[in-house]
Amino acid sequence: MFLDTAFLRNGEIQLILEKTVEANTERGWLPAYHFAICNGIGVKMGGCDLRIGHNESAYYGGNIGYRVERPYRGHHYAGKACGLLFELARRHGMGYLFITCNPDNLASRRTCEYAGGQLVEIVELPADNDMRVEDGETEKCIYRVDL
Repeated sequence: MFLDTAFLRNGEIQLILEKTVEANTERGWLPAYHFAICNGIGVKMGGCDLRIGHNESAYYGGNIGYRVERPYRGHHYAGKACGLLFELARRHGMGYLFITCNPDNLASRRTCEYAGGQLVEIVELPADNDMRVEDGETEKCIYRVDL
């Protein structure tokens, strides 16, 4: 199921696999890869993950998640990591991905757009959604990236 990820690098960043997680069908979670976003010499600058497949959880939570540590922000590292993850998604036969963020997170919205995402909608999370129940989040911007 999980593929080799050694190719996830470009001239500026590399994604170093930290772990893989099997699907949890009871919670609606898809199988996922979790990576460190590192520079060319291996300094960790953040993290990202890719969830393989499509379901309601991935629509609201996204197929990709990312974070960049404060000292490394402003260089499009999250957007560049998304570009690398797109190739891994293609190798899994995925034709599109969703990336989501909170409407008030302007930096993340810019990352979604930098990565080629098209805004599908700003949606209220369902009452039983994990992000709403556990984190108190109420809305998400849903971006679609066609691979």
